[in-house]
Amino acid sequence: MPRVTALRPARPGRVLVELDGERWRTVPAEVAARTGLSVGLELDRERLRTLRAELRRREALAVGARALARRDRSEQAVRDVLERKGVGEPEREEAVATLRQHGALDDERFACTRAAALAQRGLGDAAIAFSLERDGIGPEWSASALAGLEPERDRAVRLAARRGATAKTARWLAGRGFAADSIEAALASVAKDERLELG
Repeated sequence: MPRVTALRPARPGRVLVELDGERWRTVPAEVAARTGLSVGLELDRERLRTLRAELRRREALAVGARALARRDRSEQAVRDVLERKGVGEPEREEAVATLRQHGALDDERFACTRAAALAQRGLGDAAIAFSLERDGIGPEWSASALAGLEPERDRAVRLAARRGATAKTARWLAGRGFAADSIEAALASVAKDERLELG
């Protein structure tokens, strides 16, 4: 069986492992410590399996962290990224749990910030709820995020005031996910304001 003959510092945070006097591979220092690699240790099948599992766990966590470094994502979106990268289910779930535990992954926070961004872009509650569902957000967080927004009716009034109280505006608002009662209220409010201005 191969024996660890040296552990040498490599790049920052990595260790070069030599087996029987030959360079074998570099591993993260954390993985070397967690698996108990030390000079004189024989690498039997069980130890190699442990090392391989630890490397897979660490890689899954790194892939998840990189996905979150670019933008906030839902837990389901991170699972999807990990699956596309070929990460197995146990490592996927462990990575998601670790990221959630450290606060890097939070579906409630994601739902609230995503809903606010979509509302800012002029979408109604139905379109926002659909987008959140597509992102893997459950109904409880979706409802909570929608409740934290400015009322849909007020958003519709503001958009209708810019576009005018026309049938075209009504169709545009409906296409952006606004409810019929919000559209009616918005058009009535804008039409009333226009009548008052005309005197």
